[in-house]
Amino acid sequence: MPKFIKRLSRARRCPLCIEDIEVDYKDVSLLRKYLSERGKILGRARTGICAKHQRQVTRSVKRARYMALLPFVQA
Repeated sequence: MPKFIKRLSRARRCPLCIEDIEVDYKDVSLLRKYLSERGKILGRARTGICAKHQRQVTRSVKRARYMALLPFVQA
């Protein structure tokens, strides 16, 4: 038996692709899921969303911050 056995894991699917959600800067509750407790935008490895939706989330968070719907930092 080999010393190291690779596990075949199922590829994680993007939750936004599965539910066919369009990311919008006005949907603050959705955007808060992708922010850390300090207000930073979480990366794809932490959230599990695809590159397309990561770009949409990033753009929407920045727009929401500019419109004062989200804070820039949380102290």
